[in-house]
Amino acid sequence: MARSIGVLATHYLWVGIVEDTELGSVRMYPEPGGEHVDLKSIPAEEIIARVIDQIHLLNRGEPVDSVGAGFPGIIRCGVIEDSPNLPQLKGVPIQARLAAAFKAGGIDAPVTVVNDANALAAGIAATRGRLEKLIRVWYLGDGIGYGRFPHTTGVCEGGHSVVSLDPKERFCGCGGVGHMEGIMGNRAMRLRFLDMEPEEIFIEARQGDARAGDFVKLWHRALAAATASSVHFDGPGRFYLAGPNCDFVDIGLVSEYLQDMVKMSPLQGSLFEIVPTSHDLALIGAAVSSRVK
Repeated sequence: MARSIGVLATHYLWVGIVEDTELGSVRMYPEPGGEHVDLKSIPAEEIIARVIDQIHLLNRGEPVDSVGAGFPGIIRCGVIEDSPNLPQLKGVPIQARLAAAFKAGGIDAPVTVVNDANALAAGIAATRGRLEKLIRVWYLGDGIGYGRFPHTTGVCEGGHSVVSLDPKERFCGCGGVGHMEGIMGNRAMRLRFLDMEPEEIFIEARQGDARAGDFVKLWHRALAAATASSVHFDGPGRFYLAGPNCDFVDIGLVSEYLQDMVKMSPLQGSLFEIVPTSHDLALIGAAVSSRVK
């Protein structure tokens, strides 16, 4: 049975032991109930050091077959080419740095680094016995992530899909116009509704507020439009939805919009499914990704 370590960097640093596809003990930094730490304020070398510290506290010298890590941003050939969520990691050869740090700490195992949403997609595939199938997932939260398994050499920054031609749609954190994240991300919603939090927008829409109601339709159309683009590239299938903002999704509404956007009969028939515990799934997926050749 393969024994791997999964690592995930989000608002926290998570590490977990994964045996086959089962997640065992997990640690996180900062620890629950501890002082808040903004990972954006921590230098790259310190982030790596914190990961190593958590792994040593968790693993305690047991043998490890491989290490898989999920980080936000564009990751190719082990290098984080850009990462708006952790900008200090831009340009860092994270795979080589982690491998060297692990080896110095007594863990001589191959290291694989993937985009965090791709790790989530791999976790869904592994836990559902679908490693041979195409898995696509939207992570809905502060930002919008798009994960795919099997992994490809592509960029997979699907949250920056262009879903609007309105030049006023400038709310995406990357500065791009008309992006999915510029409609659906928490930062974008707060900029659009300066007097409301994201969850309040959806509450107001249910209570009949016209402005909030129109936006909720736009929010769902953005999800449908980006999904339709994926369907037109890779074909129909099941799209998984994960992250804290899944509670906002009306699956019936987004499915209706998707049907309006995908009309060629061989491309019809896609479905949406909400999955819970995305951090656990992403840790499993990061570990499983380190075993895939």
